[in-house]
Amino acid sequence: MKYQETVYARLLNWGKLFLPAKCIKYFPPSFVLRDPIIHQVEKAMNNGYEVAVIVMDITNLHRIKQQLETEDFFHYIRVLKKSFRTTIQSTVSNEIIAIHDYNPNGLTMFIRWEQGTECLAMLDGLVKKIIHNVESGLRASGSIHPVFNTGYMFIEKKYTYLSEAIQTAHEFALAMAHKRSDTEFNKLVYTLSDIVANKSIHLLAQPIMDVETNKIHACEMLTRGPKGTSLENPLQLFSLARQTKFLYELEMIVLEKAFEQIQQTKWRHNIFINFTPVTIGNPRFIKDIKAVIRRFKGISPQKITIEITERDSFEGLEHFTNNLKVLRMLGFLIAVDDTGAGYASLNSISEIMPDIIKIDRSVIQNIDKNSVKESMLKGLLLIAKEVGSVVVAEGIESAEEASILSKNKVDLAQGYFYAKPTSLSNHLQIS
Repeated sequence: MKYQETVYARLLNWGKLFLPAKCIKYFPPSFVLRDPIIHQVEKAMNNGYEVAVIVMDITNLHRIKQQLETEDFFHYIRVLKKSFRTTIQSTVSNEIIAIHDYNPNGLTMFIRWEQGTECLAMLDGLVKKIIHNVESGLRASGSIHPVFNTGYMFIEKKYTYLSEAIQTAHEFALAMAHKRSDTEFNKLVYTLSDIVANKSIHLLAQPIMDVETNKIHACEMLTRGPKGTSLENPLQLFSLARQTKFLYELEMIVLEKAFEQIQQTKWRHNIFINFTPVTIGNPRFIKDIKAVIRRFKGISPQKITIEITERDSFEGLEHFTNNLKVLRMLGFLIAVDDTGAGYASLNSISEIMPDIIKIDRSVIQNIDKNSVKESMLKGLLLIAKEVGSVVVAEGIESAEEASILSKNKVDLAQGYFYAKPTSLSNHLQIS
């Protein structure tokens, strides 16, 4: 009987060779003729997505193995895999590229993701949700409770061989999961600490246009890491900063660099600077931002918009609300990003009452071909009018999308249709 089961399993595995890659996303076999993961990662990247490699390391797997007989242990692993598959199918079925047991002490997920550093909070929340659901399922079945450590990294788009880029991202993600017990993690910490210590980042600026006049109203500052390195990509840089507790220092360097550029270029329009809720809620934040204001006395806070970038909740951040009040007293404008991306952003509007609402590009994309999206835009414009907020539509990529904004009297717009990010001084010449 066992022999027949083994033969059947082998035939089933070989049968997968002839299936489309999208049909073998769950624990695919490693083929000599092709690798379905590489194929699907490449396809996602060609369609404009980022791809995250997420490692879920089971720290007590060796102890579990010692507690169980061999057959029971293999059964436990099968139950664990099934639990992950069921959870993923109910949460991120459309975004999942593959889940694999590369790591002998855990599992690895490949997920396609929208571009932009604002997605990092969602990714953190998603991983926590998956693990919570898996743990709950295992507890309900009476299985031994696994202890997870997680890490993630985005696959670098500038690569010679995609397989090498995937392997590098996996090694980094594994190092993040292992944390201090891994020498690779220590290298990453050293690299980021060196970037922070030397402030070796640079900023690009993307114009925010007045829809009616088609003139520059403001610029949003966008962060890039050291040129020519894998951390030049802001997703790589900020995902590493979040996992190594350097996020606050990094965002304060961005603030300082933005003020430096405003001073050097004598920029006269508004500047948007991104901050995560956790940074705004830091007890040091007001003290540190006042120090920057004193250093750059000629720059009025009234020309600076603090853009709250993440879709996750700011609840539980003790100093967040009070720090926001102080920012307003100092003259800063407050913007909420990603409006329309979910309940959290709408809830943020009611709590923060922002001066500016930025409508997420998921609402704007192909809005000229989708009447439901235009209705959503109209609803968000009514909310903004009720709050007294100026509206910025993000991610405009075509004249047709821009025409819908003009028709609905949207105040401001931002996107590649108007201009790609470049140095602030370049925009000074055309403003």
